[in-house]
Amino acid sequence: MEIQTLFNEVRTFCQAHANPANVQKYSRYFVEGYDAYGVDFKLIVLQRDQWLAKYRPTLGLKGFLDLGDMLVKSGKYEEASFAISFISQFQDEYTPQTLERLGSWLADGIRNWAHTDILAGGPLSIFFIKKIVPLGAFSAWRQSPSKWMRRAVPVTLIELLKAGFPLKSLLALIEPMMSDEEKVVHQGLGWFLREAWKVESTPVEEFLLRWKDRCARLIIQYATEKMSPEQKMSYKKVKR
Repeated sequence: MEIQTLFNEVRTFCQAHANPANVQKYSRYFVEGYDAYGVDFKLIVLQRDQWLAKYRPTLGLKGFLDLGDMLVKSGKYEEASFAISFISQFQDEYTPQTLERLGSWLADGIRNWAHTDILAGGPLSIFFIKKIVPLGAFSAWRQSPSKWMRRAVPVTLIELLKAGFPLKSLLALIEPMMSDEEKVVHQGLGWFLREAWKVESTPVEEFLLRWKDRCARLIIQYATEKMSPEQKMSYKKVKR
């Protein structure tokens, strides 16, 4: 079976190009753990293109999604990187069902902020920018048991903001998430709000004023990072 053959080839390639020095170098960025081979990403891209040329005609989008299921569940960083990198090359073939499939990767496989943000900034944003799905397709993700699936929502919205989506709609989408209890989600929310403030400051400031006494301080810290010290004073939590 070609999918299993390619899976074995991916693993053999990663083992052959392992670099423990890279693992040590990057592990400090992953507090959740970093189970990696240490393969240089440039090598991953070059090898990805070779495998796509060889296997795309027979596997197609469905085959690479099935392969991705196996790769993201392996726990190895580079194997999941290959899965995301492969699927990023099929954007013209995405359907609403593809989004559901990628959501399952976040729910049961992806286990770090880097892969989450790569998915969000690339493949996930395409579904909305190309109007393959409506913005409401993200509604259920906000309550997912997976913190990575939840983080993906605000990080994806950064790309939608750049694409000109109405800020009011984006703020409404994240509002139910402002009470989330996970740090990685706080970081994603704060990051989005910081970028949104650069685009349209007044509605973001009003939004932050409504939430400053109820949401995690990390969200406020990220969101106000580019503000002046005087502006930041407005978002101090009121002690009760």
